[in-house]
Amino acid sequence: MIRLFNNTEELILASGSPRRRTYFEDLGLTFHVMAADIEEIILPTESPGTYVERMAREKAESVAGKYHDRWIVAADTVVCFEDMVLEKPVDKNDAVEMLLRLSGKEHVVRTGVCLLNKNISVCDICSVSSRVIFWDFSEDVLKSYVQSGEPMDKAGSYGIQGKGAFLVREIHGSYSNIVGLPLYEFLEMLARHKLISS
Repeated sequence: MIRLFNNTEELILASGSPRRRTYFEDLGLTFHVMAADIEEIILPTESPGTYVERMAREKAESVAGKYHDRWIVAADTVVCFEDMVLEKPVDKNDAVEMLLRLSGKEHVVRTGVCLLNKNISVCDICSVSSRVIFWDFSEDVLKSYVQSGEPMDKAGSYGIQGKGAFLVREIHGSYSNIVGLPLYEFLEMLARHKLISS
């Protein structure tokens, strides 16, 4: 396999997301997965940007309890529409309702990323926003998409990198951020801590 980047130390990906795992593999990074298991609840006065950064940090810290001397990467992605934060749907009805809210309108996708090494007191965090505009679709089309099962593990109930690509009229900003990991900012973070070489 051709490696685009070589990391100087193995990374731990604190996420069960297959999209983030694929990005790590595509970049050629050496890593293993240890998914974080934390409660994800937005605080009443918390902005979406602050929320995704806090979630990314808490995911990294939960894994750092076992791996305090390792480099851990964690991320959290949410879809924001008006004053609502749309996370993963609780069921198919919830998924349809989310998609109906987004149909024909603009929303913002925010991802927080945390790079943590507790042993040397490094906690580097950033968040990235992208704007997405949907086409206007009928409820029947959206129900059919939900029946495919794809929306059920995704913030905002859609996957731009899969079948859900048909929903999107235009995007402004980072595509990889919408998928779940803003690659430019992530690689910049790794380079800043001398964890990659090309």
